[in-house]
This record gives sequence, structure tokens and C-alpha cells, in this order.
Amino acid sequence: MTTHRTQSGLGRSVQEDRDGFLRLVLKLDAVATGAVGLLSVAASPMLDDLLGIPFALLVPVGLFLVAYAVAIWIVATRRRVSRPAVWAAVAINLMYVVDCVVVVAAGWFPLTALGAAFVLFQAAAVTLFAAAQFYTLRKAARPS
Repeated sequence: MTTHRTQSGLGRSVQEDRDGFLRLVLKLDAVATGAVGLLSVAASPMLDDLLGIPFALLVPVGLFLVAYAVAIWIVATRRRVSRPAVWAAVAINLMYVVDCVVVVAAGWFPLTALGAAFVLFQAAAVTLFAAAQFYTLRKAARPS
């Protein structure tokens, strides 16, 4: 693969600028995901009633989200951002979006209106993260 070292306005290469945006998106994804995961675990007894999401689902999903957030943070802070790891993050994010929509649409859990809104808001936010990651990866693949 050929790397083009075109200079941007601040003396950084275009590739470094793209990686900087990708790192930012990954870090934002990690922070948001980690926060939702910690909230799900720490406040699960209260959220169970408030959202209608069972405790038995909140805790394992919350723990998964925390672990995923740590993994994404690691990817974002490496010297070189692993493109395959970011593609995997895009795929996992999109699967999470589908899962969220299916959970609400199928009515598997007695979600309150706030619970349905919470799940769908997560789906929307994760869609934005996946789209930004996808856009940055596709843009980085094009020659400058």
C-alpha cells in the first residue's frame, strides 16, 4: 500500500489528520459506551423499574459495554490505528444497533416509554459512531 504524505495546513500529513479524527471518534465512542455500561451495572436495580429492562439483562450488557469501551480505547491510543480493528468496531456497532431496534420492535421486554426511548437513543448514537468510523476509514483508503 502506498502512503501519500501530502501536507495539511498545520504541517501534519493528511493521513495524520485523518487518523486524528478517527482517534477522536473512537475515543468518544469508548467514553460514551463506557458511561452507558457503568450506568447499566451500577444503577441496574433502579433502572430495572424505571426503564423496564430486566436486571438480568442490564448487568451482562453493561459489563460487555465496559469491556468493549476498554478495547476501543486501546485501539484509539495505539501508535498506529489498526484498520481491521476499526472495521470490527463498525461491524459490532451496527450489530448493536440492530439488536437495540429488534429489542424494542419485538417487545421481548416490558419496556416503559422511557426504556424504549433509552434503547432507541443508544441505537441512534451508536449509528452515528459507526457512520463516522466508516466514513473516516473509507476516506483514509482513498489517495490524497
